[in-house]
Amino acid sequence: MKKVGMKILLVPLAVIVAALYYYVTIPAVNIHSSGFWMFLALAVVVVTGLYALSKVKAKAEVKASKGVKLGILLLLVVAAVYVVGSILSSPIVNAKKYQQLIKVEDRKFAEDIKEVDYRQIPLLDRDSATLLGNRKMGSMVDMVSQFEVSPLYTQINYQDTPTRVTPLVYASAIKWFTNQKNGIPAYIKIDMATQDTELVKLEKPIRYSQSEFFNRNINRHLRFCYPTYIFDDLSFEIDEDGTPYWVCPVKKFNIGLFGGVTIGRVVLCNAVTGETEDYAVEDCPTWVDHVYAADLLTQLYDYHGMLQNGFINSVLGQKGCLMTTDGYNYLALEDDVWVYTGITSVSGDESNVGFVLMNQRTMECRYYEIPGAQEYSAMASAEGQVQNLGYRSTFPLLLNISGEPTYFMALKDDAGLVKKYAMVNIKKYQNVAIGDTVAACEKAYNTMLKQSGIKVADSAQALSVSGKISRIAQGVVEGNSHYYLMLEGHGEIFDVSVVDLIDVIRYEEGDTITLSYEEGSPANTVVGIGGEK
Repeated sequence: MKKVGMKILLVPLAVIVAALYYYVTIPAVNIHSSGFWMFLALAVVVVTGLYALSKVKAKAEVKASKGVKLGILLLLVVAAVYVVGSILSSPIVNAKKYQQLIKVEDRKFAEDIKEVDYRQIPLLDRDSATLLGNRKMGSMVDMVSQFEVSPLYTQINYQDTPTRVTPLVYASAIKWFTNQKNGIPAYIKIDMATQDTELVKLEKPIRYSQSEFFNRNINRHLRFCYPTYIFDDLSFEIDEDGTPYWVCPVKKFNIGLFGGVTIGRVVLCNAVTGETEDYAVEDCPTWVDHVYAADLLTQLYDYHGMLQNGFINSVLGQKGCLMTTDGYNYLALEDDVWVYTGITSVSGDESNVGFVLMNQRTMECRYYEIPGAQEYSAMASAEGQVQNLGYRSTFPLLLNISGEPTYFMALKDDAGLVKKYAMVNIKKYQNVAIGDTVAACEKAYNTMLKQSGIKVADSAQALSVSGKISRIAQGVVEGNSHYYLMLEGHGEIFDVSVVDLIDVIRYEEGDTITLSYEEGSPANTVVGIGGEK
């Protein structure tokens, strides 16, 4: 009777242990999940151990027990399936399949990358965004003691503007306990072109997030809604109306049990209500930007570039092997966010053979054959121009400046504040231009290109205005004379360099003039003049 009671007690005890483990680790019930196999192995160990313990308590012979032997056999089977599945899923035996996971299209730089519009490119990097977000949070005295800023800072294209968004999180477990009833009241939104930082307060609070505990934790909420889905890293985004969502990519395993990971589906979870929508990846709404993580995209291209001639060649001879450079950045293009990174050979010659743009929503990959300096060489070249100031460069963006492929980067001081901007010609990275503003930097860059014998295309961003000169003043900037004009009916100031446009000295107040200019701050930069004297 005692022996029967022990066996009856064994079953609920094993179920309780398994349920607690599942609730804490929340593995996907999916044979493609390594966590599932770990859960299965642990369940076998727990059940076998409890069974053996019951035999000991009953003074039975444990070694001869069929149940223990069966448990050991099951554990060996689970381990064998996991090991064999891992080997058969690896690039060692599937090099061709891995190489074809991503399709790469050869494109022409000048056709795809148009003349730059500085209102649509991120002038800041993630670290600068974090600094601005923390500074904004520090000014909110009613929230700063209870909440902190999440480190997510997802890069999105919001209403055609490069933007980073991130939610607030509870400052501690105690702060969660005292505030979880009311939820998280706001998120941070940063315009990466203008540096405008806004703490967006919500009418209804965020109730599902990574800083929640128990069932409102977003990972646990998703697991209970989709027990078989294997999610990639989640990202925080907002739709065109500013409603916060969790974008939850679902992994797709294309090779064997564990190999060839891409994205097959996307779950969108409303961060306020917890409501979810499940889409095939090709049907994902266009406002979503962050389906494929940048690290996943660069890994897929590395498979494509390294395995062109098989796995053995990628390790030994490495003939024709290409790989992405260390680091990447983001570019807003065609209402999507694209990951930019350089492509180099494995020889380590510190030069690029080209670069790729990879779409974070569709996985589209475009290759541009433009040989030149690697990003870190260009960064070092830019830092060398301001070495007396000790500024450090951000990872470059690739832009089209006057028809030339150009690295653009911000230069920051030790406090992380942007002090200057730099442009470096990709083909001739010794050609570096520095400016206190973007407009000044571009102007210096174009002048440098002309002096180097490079034909500079007319700027596609030049605007035109005509009117009578209401005010005119002269100044000296870095040893060069400048005229500053204001026109009747216009509040802007126009900056005319006498070195570039000497005809400006013919004009005075009251004269009618036509100006071709590029927008800038605090004054617009004039690139052409005309009109009646």
